[in-house]
Amino acid sequence: MNELLILSGEFSGSSPLPFASGGVKAGFPSPAQDYMAESLDFDKDLIEHPAATFYARVVGDSMIDAGISEGDIVVIDKALEPEQGDIVVAFIDGEFTLKFIDFTHKDEGYIELVPANKKYSRIRVYSTDNFKVWGVLAWSIKPRRASSMNRIVR
Repeated sequence: MNELLILSGEFSGSSPLPFASGGVKAGFPSPAQDYMAESLDFDKDLIEHPAATFYARVVGDSMIDAGISEGDIVVIDKALEPEQGDIVVAFIDGEFTLKFIDFTHKDEGYIELVPANKKYSRIRVYSTDNFKVWGVLAWSIKPRRASSMNRIVR
């Protein structure tokens, strides 16, 4: 089972960054990019429930086919109720894991945690198991340079 390295987060609200609201083309650059007027404040614009939000670094490859890789930072919101197909952080049998949640078998007495990698099996969760959904994945942040991964201390 994958594990998550829980990171402490500080929501300062004081670091707005320039934001290209018109999108970024993956072709020729636009001269209009020099005139960006909007800004993006991660704390205000991406974090809906600061008191119930935490960060974690992904360890393992069970969600690779969902675009979530080892080393990615995930933003988890504990205030959100999980819905069918959400990616959640679950606590089961003493470990944290990041998986899709599947409620389709709830009437049969179990739910499933579903990996996004065929190397791993689904995890059936029964009401008698030591299980809790800790939160729902709100965002994932993927480093694109090896040096970026080292900026957040392990």
